[in-house]
Amino acid sequence: MRSLTRRVYPRRADRQPRIGRVARVILPLLATGLVGGLLSGMFGVGGGIVMVPMLMWWARMDQRRASATSLVAIVPSAVVGAVGYGINGQIDYFAAALIAVGAVVGAPIGAWLLRTLPLGWLRWMFIAGLLIIALRLILVAPERGGSLELDVLPIIGLVVLGFVMGIASGMFGIGGGVIAVPVLIALFGMGDLVAKGTSLLAMIPTALSGTVANVRAGMVDVRQGLIVGIAAACASLGGVALAFLVPPQVAGVLFGILLLAVVAQLSVRAVRAQRAARASAREDAAADAPSDRG
Repeated sequence: MRSLTRRVYPRRADRQPRIGRVARVILPLLATGLVGGLLSGMFGVGGGIVMVPMLMWWARMDQRRASATSLVAIVPSAVVGAVGYGINGQIDYFAAALIAVGAVVGAPIGAWLLRTLPLGWLRWMFIAGLLIIALRLILVAPERGGSLELDVLPIIGLVVLGFVMGIASGMFGIGGGVIAVPVLIALFGMGDLVAKGTSLLAMIPTALSGTVANVRAGMVDVRQGLIVGIAAACASLGGVALAFLVPPQVAGVLFGILLLAVVAQLSVRAVRAQRAARASAREDAAADAPSDRG
């Protein structure tokens, strides 16, 4: 009995560090999903615009892995958010279908660019895109109640919008809603709620297409993405409810300010990463110098 007791107690003690390690992995993923899902439902975006930097900060992922993980999480979040807007009649289904056609073509191209472009370029492109979107949200107040009149040019424009949205989705791990919503409002005359609901519906096939490409390339842990996605889906309906309560002008400014904060943080990290890379390169060169002389 004594030997049996000695064997059992160490095993129980070993469980505590394991539980701690699991919590350190899962809690950042859940927190990221909750924040991303709330913003997804409220602003009609996939949530990746916030989930990618949060995964980089909290889960210690690099840009590529964070983007690919975020894209997995966007699928359940966008489904739940689209259902919320659809129940309230705030989706243009035909426009969403046209956007999705272009997006499905663009997403694999974006995923390919994600695998081939250097991380430094990818990081700065992501930061530049965030800055443009933030300024647009702050300076131009969206309207509520506008409608889209479909003609030949708008139809072509929606497909092109979807293509650009798909490339952004595959490259940056975002649903593309941060591109689609402002464009649908500013260029196509949609009301802000319809633009958000249409964006969420259109990004579902976009995120699926990009995720399939990333899974085939071995760039993503699907289980981690689903953990983030389940949390995001739970928070998404709360975000939809807020979208109907908050005035569009206030919502636009708040989201723009949030994006500017993200831009500042990512810019600092990008500069530090570049300095570290240069310092490492100098050290490698100094280490190789004696051998070259010999």
